[in-house]
Amino acid sequence: MPYFPTGTKSLLSKCLTPKIWEQCKDRRDKHGFTFRQAIMSGSKYVESGVGVYAGSHDSYYAFAPFFDKIIEAYHGHKPNDKHISSMDYNALKCPPFPPDEDKMINSTRIRVARNLAAFPLGTCVTRDERNQIESLVVSALNEFEGELKGKYYSLAKMTEAEKKQLINDHFLFKGGDKYLQSAGLEREWPANRGIFHNDAKTFLVWVNEEDQLRIISMQKGADILAVFTRLSIAAGEIEKVAKFAHDEHLGYITSCPTNLGTAMRASVHIKLPKLMKNKTKFDAIADEYYVQIRGIHGEHTETDDGVFDISNRRRLGRSEKQLVQDMIDGVKALIEAEKAEQ
Repeated sequence: MPYFPTGTKSLLSKCLTPKIWEQCKDRRDKHGFTFRQAIMSGSKYVESGVGVYAGSHDSYYAFAPFFDKIIEAYHGHKPNDKHISSMDYNALKCPPFPPDEDKMINSTRIRVARNLAAFPLGTCVTRDERNQIESLVVSALNEFEGELKGKYYSLAKMTEAEKKQLINDHFLFKGGDKYLQSAGLEREWPANRGIFHNDAKTFLVWVNEEDQLRIISMQKGADILAVFTRLSIAAGEIEKVAKFAHDEHLGYITSCPTNLGTAMRASVHIKLPKLMKNKTKFDAIADEYYVQIRGIHGEHTETDDGVFDISNRRRLGRSEKQLVQDMIDGVKALIEAEKAEQ
C-alpha cells in the first residue's frame, strides 16, 4: 500500500484504506488496466488534489469499492444515484442582459470533455487506438459547415507559423504535465494529438489531451445562450460519427473522476471591482448558486483588476442545461450585489 506522509491532503490518501487496498490491489479492468496504475499519479505526487485516473469506462466498476468512495467524497453522488444528461439549449432561461450589465461581462466560455465509447481512456489506449480516435474525430470535424467550419492542426505536423498563431490565440495545449505523465496520459507525445478551430475562432476542439475530446465554445460578451447552443449542436454532430462513453449512473465518462457527469465547465469573465472588497458577501452568493470564483489566470490565482472567472461548481447528478443555469443565475446575483455596493 502506498505511503502518504503526514499532512497529505489528496482525495486518494483519504479514500484508500487498508481494507480497500486489499480488495483492489490485484484487480484489472477489462482492458488490462490495473488498480495500481489508477492510483500511480497520486502515489508518486502526494501534493495532488485527487491523484486518481481511470483506464476505461470499466475501471469505475472493476475498482468500485475505491471509485465509489472517491466519487461520493467529491460529488456527493452515491453508488445508486442516477445522472441525467441534457444539452437542450431551448430549455435555458437566459434573456439578454441589459446594456449596463452586459458591459460588465468580458467573455463567455463553455467546455465539455468527452471520450469515445469504442475505446479505453487515454491512460490505457494503444498508439494505434489513439490514431483511430484522431482519424474518426477529424472525419467528423471536416464535415462541419457554416459557423462551425474550420481547420484541424496536428500537433506533430503543424508549421512554426501555425504554432505561433495558436499560442497567440491561447488555443495551444502543451505536454509536460507531471501528473498526466505519471498517469500515462502523455505517452508518445505529440503523436495523434491536435486542435481544431472554426474560422471565427469561437469554437475549438482539443483531440487526445487529458480526455480524447475537449469541446469548447466561446465568444466575447455575455451571450451565454449562443455559446451553449453552438456547443450543443457541435457535440451532437461529432457524436453522429463517434459515440461518446456514457451511462445513467456516471453520465459522461472521463479520465479524472472529478469531471464525471457533465464533464462541463461554463464560465464568464466578469468585472466585480466593488464586490471583491466584500469577500463574505461574494463567497455567500457563490455558495448559494453553486458557482466557483477564480482569478482569470486560472485556478488559485488572485485578481488585482476586479475581473473574475465565475463557473459552475457541480458536475455530476445534474444536467448540462441545469449547470449552465447555475452559472447564469449566479452571475445575475453577483451583478445585483455589485450594483448594490457603494
